[in-house]
Amino acid sequence: MKTSTSTPEPTTDTPQSPETPKNGIPRSAVTVFGSTFFTIFLAEMGDKTQLTTLLMTAESKSPWVVFLGAGSALVLTSLIGVLLGRWLANRVSEETIETLAAVLLIFISILLLGETIYT
Repeated sequence: MKTSTSTPEPTTDTPQSPETPKNGIPRSAVTVFGSTFFTIFLAEMGDKTQLTTLLMTAESKSPWVVFLGAGSALVLTSLIGVLLGRWLANRVSEETIETLAAVLLIFISILLLGETIYT
């Protein structure tokens, strides 16, 4: 009598790590995207760029042209920021970057405070 031993058929599915959901996007990428989006979105609300865009739209009566121009400018400035950030990250430690950013922000704050007090 012949006994059959069944071997499982190989599957073509790639195994998923616990950090990668079925859509293939790692959770860390989703987290970074979400925090970047909300940080930039909130920072841009009511700032000079938004007010300038509002005024340019009112003057030109061409909202879509202003939208495309403003959107392109924001994408380009973001690209420059990302490329500069990557360049810095490859050359300077994270601790040094954080320290330099803190010193720069304190310096700018002192300048703005001085300008406010003496004008």
